[in-house]
Amino acid sequence: MSEEELDLNNPNVQPLPEGGWSERIVTLSDAVVVPPDESAFVQPAGILSSDGAYCPEGALWRKFRPLTTEPAMPKKKPTKLSGRWLWGGVLWAHFGHFLVESTARLWALDHIDGPIDGILFMPKRPKVGDAVRGFHRAFIDLMAPGMPIRVTTDPTMVDELIVPGQGFGLGKITEGTQKFRDAIHNRFASEIEPDGASKIYISRSALGVGKGGLLGEERLEDLLIKQGYDIFHPEKYDLKTQLARYKAAKHVVAADGSALHLFAMVGQPDQKVAMILRRKAGANNLLAANVEHFTGSEPIIIDALHTEWVRSTKGKSNRQSFGELNHKIIGRTLADEGFVDPGVDWEPLTDKQRKKLFLDKGLGDTGEFVESPEYAQRRIRRVRQERRARRAAREAVQSS
Repeated sequence: MSEEELDLNNPNVQPLPEGGWSERIVTLSDAVVVPPDESAFVQPAGILSSDGAYCPEGALWRKFRPLTTEPAMPKKKPTKLSGRWLWGGVLWAHFGHFLVESTARLWALDHIDGPIDGILFMPKRPKVGDAVRGFHRAFIDLMAPGMPIRVTTDPTMVDELIVPGQGFGLGKITEGTQKFRDAIHNRFASEIEPDGASKIYISRSALGVGKGGLLGEERLEDLLIKQGYDIFHPEKYDLKTQLARYKAAKHVVAADGSALHLFAMVGQPDQKVAMILRRKAGANNLLAANVEHFTGSEPIIIDALHTEWVRSTKGKSNRQSFGELNHKIIGRTLADEGFVDPGVDWEPLTDKQRKKLFLDKGLGDTGEFVESPEYAQRRIRRVRQERRARRAAREAVQSS
């Protein structure tokens, strides 16, 4: 690691949970906000000072690189915005990315002296324009009730712009800085009382397998209902109801996803969490770190994908791919960790059950999909390891 990377105060390296520039506030007079003019993963967009100098503290970072890079000074005179505004950064239309990347500067609400006129964002996608969605408004109201939200789609000169560092996001910063976590714990949803079941399964089954769902998830729900769990589909409820349910639960089982980012913001150390993986990706480790550092409770990670199914015409993982659960592994792990009754024996899907699920979900015959070669090999290795372990156990008993 280079000396530059070790400098927490250098805004040209990724934000880190230990602090440094990610917990620093820069205030600019006559700042020029330049929103993106093209839809791309990495975009020239951000903040310039009145003399054209780039303000790197205003960039959105993901892992090791900024997704917004230094823009050119606009040729046309910027629109004037009077008042004192807090820089919110990029406003994502996707709920999960909004939670993790559009809230990253709200920690500064605990550190600003005097009133502000609102929070200023720019859109991730220019075609979205200045739209503020219902969940944007609801979340901000749970942090700062009634705080105005403005989304600028044209270059704008702001009288006074308060630019906090990025205190949250994807990458090492997923743990959140201490100031960010403190602000969330001090402010977010503080008036919402716990309301709901003591055991919940946060489900993705209503979204369909094409949106990160899992083959066999409905069967898992039936098994958990028998263990006293309430099945909760968060997308069917408003934000306040979701948070009330999360506050009430003492045992939380969930497929990894956006809902756990929200849970982490209100979770407590005495809540037990089990996270069932639905994909093989580094995002799983980041999500686990997010839950642990925000709640003080280390989640149980259950790697129970029997396999991944991919389109036979593609042959590799993509957005149409989906995982299949191994209920035996899930049941055994949940039992070992005290989430369900000891000794439960949940069987994986049979070929007949799998074929019926494919047809019921409109996926066609199983011939339209093939097992991901990586998962097929991984599953074969696991079966062999379990066989060897059973053989070793028998031999140990015989020799004793």
